[in-house]
Amino acid sequence: MNIRWTDLILGPAKDPLNPKVFHTITLAAFFAWVGLGADGLSSSCYGPEEAFEAIKGHPFLALPMAVFTALTVFIISASYSQIIELFPSGGGGYLVATKLLGRGPGVVCGSALILDYILTIAISVSSGVDAIFSSIPTLFTGMPKPWIDHLANWKPHAAIVIIGILILLNLRGVKESIVILLPVFLTFLLTHLVGILWAILAHASEVPALATTAVREIHAGAAREGGWLALLAVFFAAYSKGAGTYTGIEAVSNSMQILREPRAATGRRTMLYMAISLAFTAGGLLVGYLLLDVQGAKGKTMNASFFERVFSPWNLQGLPLGDWLIVITLLSEAALLFVAAQAGFIGGPRTLATMALDRWVPTRFSHLSNRLVIQDGVLFMGMAGALFVLFTKAEVKVLVVLYSINVFLTFTLSQLGMCVHWLRTRPTGVRWRRKLSINGLGLLLCVLILVLMVYFKFALGGWVTILLTGAAVVCCYLVHGHYEKVRRCLRDLDKLEDISHPPVSGPAPAMTPNAPTAVILVSGFNGLGMHSFLTVLRMFPNHFRNFVFLSVGVVDFEEFKDPEEIERLRRRTMESLEKYTGKAAAMGLYAEHLQGFGTDLADEVEKIATELVKKFPGAIFFAGQLVFEEENVLTHSLHSQAAFEIQRRLQFSGVPLVLLPVRMRPSAGTGA
Repeated sequence: MNIRWTDLILGPAKDPLNPKVFHTITLAAFFAWVGLGADGLSSSCYGPEEAFEAIKGHPFLALPMAVFTALTVFIISASYSQIIELFPSGGGGYLVATKLLGRGPGVVCGSALILDYILTIAISVSSGVDAIFSSIPTLFTGMPKPWIDHLANWKPHAAIVIIGILILLNLRGVKESIVILLPVFLTFLLTHLVGILWAILAHASEVPALATTAVREIHAGAAREGGWLALLAVFFAAYSKGAGTYTGIEAVSNSMQILREPRAATGRRTMLYMAISLAFTAGGLLVGYLLLDVQGAKGKTMNASFFERVFSPWNLQGLPLGDWLIVITLLSEAALLFVAAQAGFIGGPRTLATMALDRWVPTRFSHLSNRLVIQDGVLFMGMAGALFVLFTKAEVKVLVVLYSINVFLTFTLSQLGMCVHWLRTRPTGVRWRRKLSINGLGLLLCVLILVLMVYFKFALGGWVTILLTGAAVVCCYLVHGHYEKVRRCLRDLDKLEDISHPPVSGPAPAMTPNAPTAVILVSGFNGLGMHSFLTVLRMFPNHFRNFVFLSVGVVDFEEFKDPEEIERLRRRTMESLEKYTGKAAAMGLYAEHLQGFGTDLADEVEKIATELVKKFPGAIFFAGQLVFEEENVLTHSLHSQAAFEIQRRLQFSGVPLVLLPVRMRPSAGTGA
C-alpha cells in the first residue's frame, strides 16, 4: 500500500460520497463560535486600545464609548442574523449584494471581502506576535532591554512562521484545526472574564462617584474643546478608529456551508454567542482602562498594561501567581489571535469559491482537495497574508488602518441589500417593518463608521485599501471578460449536440475486447465532448471497433453542500453518458460508458484507466484540451491543465492518451 507524504502531513483522504462525511466536518454552534467567533472576539485585543488612545485628554469618554461599542456589536449581530436567515446556504456579503443589488455591487463586495480576509490573517497573526513579545519582560525579568529591543526585529519572521503553521492546519481540514486550537479559546475566555470582572468589582464602590465625575468631566471637556460639536468630533473620531472591534462579525454568514444542520438555527446561535462575548470583552476593557488609569507603554500593548495592573498584586503563599496569570493571559491573547486568523482561512476560500462559480476569479478556487478543503483558496489567502506582514513589518497600527475600511464597505452593501429586500417584499412580507428597522439601523451605523473611517484614515494609509480594492475589482472584470469570450467561442461547438444520424439497420454491434478501443474523456453532454468524439472518427476512420465514454463527476464547492447535491451530480453524469452512447449506437458503433466520482479528476481517471485497460488491452485514451492562439500566464491560470496531468500519469503507466486540440479564436469563432 503506497502512502503519500502529503497524507502523512495532512491526513488521509476523505470520501465525499460518504453521507456521514457531512456530519464529521460540519460544526455545531459551539465549535463555530470557536472557529468563526474568535475573529470577532480577538478584535478586542486591538480595537478598544485604538479607541481609548484616540480619546486622550478625555478619558471619561471611555464610559459612553463602552456603551456605544456594546450597542454596535448587538445591532450589527442582529442585522447579520437576518442575513443568515435569508441566506442559510451562505455566501455572505458577496451573495447578498449580488442577489439583492446586482452584479456590480456584488463584485465590489466580494473583492472587499477577499482583501478583508487577507488582512484578517495578517492583523490577527501580527497582533498575536505583539502579545507574545509583550510578555517577554514579565517572563524573563532579567533580560537586558537592548536584547528585548533586538528581539522585536524578529516579529515579522515569527508572524510568517505562524502563518505557515496555520496553512498546514487548514489544509488538514477546518474542524481538525479548530479542535486543536479549542484549549486556547477557552483559556482566553476564562482569563479575560476573571480579569475584567475583578477590575470592575474591585472598584464597584467607586462606580457611582465615577459616573458623576464622568458627567462633570465631559461637560468640562466640551468647554475646553470649544463646544459639544467639537467634543462629539473627538468622540466619533475615536469611535471610528476603534471600529476594528466590530470586524469578524460577518464571518458566520460567509461560512454557513460548514455549519451543522439546521444551518440557520446554528448560525443564529453562533451569532448570539459571538455578540455577548465580544460586547462584554470590548466594553469591559474600555471601562477597565478607565478604572485602573491604564496608559500605553512602548513595546507593550494596553491590554498587557491592564492585566499587569489587575494580576500583579496576586500572590499565593509567596508564589508569584499574578506574574504567571499575566503571562498565561497574554499568551492566550496571542494564541486566540492566531485562532482568529482561522476566519480568514475559512471565510476567504469560501468567498473565492462562490465568486469562482460566477467566473469572477479562476475556477480552480472552487475545487476541493481530497481532504475536502478548498486548497488553492487556503494557499492564496495564507501567502497573500504573509505578503502584507512583510510589507508592513507586522505593524498592527498600520494594518488596522488598511483593515477596517473594507470591513465596513461590505457591512454597508450587505445591510443596504437587506433593506432593499424588505422594501420589495413588504406587500407579502411578515413583520417586514421590524426586519427593515433592524437592517436599517445597522445600515445607518455602518455608513456612519465607513464615512468616519475614510475621512480620518484616508491620508494615514486608507487610500491604499481603496486602491487595492479597486484593482481587485478590475482584475475580476478582466477574468470574467476572458471566460465570457471563451463561452462565446464554445457556443458553436454546442451545436454539435443536436447532430442526429439515421438509425442503422441490422443487429447491434458486439463488443470485441481485443479490437482497437477509443476511450473518450468527456465532462457532461456538450459540444466539447461531441467535438472530441467526432474528431476521433474523422482522424481514425473505421479503425476503432469499441468506444468507451468516460466521465468523472468532480465534487467541487458547488456540489459539496449536502448528500442530495452529490446524488444530483451522479444522476447528471449518468444521463450525459447515456446520451453519448445513444449517439454512438445510432451510428452503428459499439459503445459503453463508465463513470467515477471524486475531488481530483486526474486521480479518478488514473484509477479507472488501470482497470479499463485490462478489459480492453488495445485502448487509446482521448481528451479535448482548449488551445489559445497566445498561451500565457492568464490562460494557464484560468483554465484546467488536468488533461496534461492525466496524460503524464497514463503515459508513465504505459497507457497512451492523445490530446485533441480545441482552438480558441475569440475574433473568428472556434476555428476547430
